[in-house]
Amino acid sequence: MGKLDGQVALVTGSGRGLGRAYALHLAQLGADVIINDIDLDAAKEYDEELTAETVMAEVENFGCRSLGFEVDVTQRDAVFAMVDEIVDKLGRIDILVNNTGGALGQPKSSMASDTEEEYYNYIMEINLSSAILCCQAVSVPMKKAGYGRIVNVSSQAGLWSGWNGGGMAYSVSKAGVVQYTRLLAAELGAYGINVNCIAPGYILSSRGIAGGRNSPETRERLLPQIPLRRLGMPEDCAKVVEFLVTDLSDYVTGQCIPVCGGYVCF
Repeated sequence: MGKLDGQVALVTGSGRGLGRAYALHLAQLGADVIINDIDLDAAKEYDEELTAETVMAEVENFGCRSLGFEVDVTQRDAVFAMVDEIVDKLGRIDILVNNTGGALGQPKSSMASDTEEEYYNYIMEINLSSAILCCQAVSVPMKKAGYGRIVNVSSQAGLWSGWNGGGMAYSVSKAGVVQYTRLLAAELGAYGINVNCIAPGYILSSRGIAGGRNSPETRERLLPQIPLRRLGMPEDCAKVVEFLVTDLSDYVTGQCIPVCGGYVCF
């Protein structure tokens, strides 16, 4: 028996990378997993090799049900329609992992004093607004059921200021995810719903590797700053998600757990 047998999980941004790792880990635990991405073939972008034709098929290979939704989760109506369809087809939704987003795009400047409004709004939309919309949508069936587990994905960038004011929009959006998590946890605790978040550090996702994160030069620069002296793997984050969606964390809510090898120390 798996820890999550009979449960239904929605993982946003799960067509590749960390989101895919979360989805497959939940399937290994027995959950039926809904795959959401703006492009369900996103793994091809960074030559991420799948073990089946699609991520949905990978989930099904664990003996679990899966659905795929190519939905932009910054669009409210589309998000609520997706959640309604999940409940109609699978009868419930127990788990949400809000993984969509990233430090995307190429702004003229990412500095705190002069980031352009258009870029700032874009980053806030894909990182913070998307998480809020998905949380609001799943809150409806979770409240009715009197149970739920929500895991939002922040970032180490949302927990500290950096050294030079760069990456402002991304850092602010991810800091917003942490605070929204606390607010939602305070509201939904009375309904039996736990809301937490994780803050990954330097993880060797397919996008991170494509961006040079695993290069000798980058490793030489980063490893001395990480107490555990290694870069993270997607499974390092997936294991913490497991903790937050199973009974191991029954008395944990409103918290943000950095998964960064000690890079962010309090």
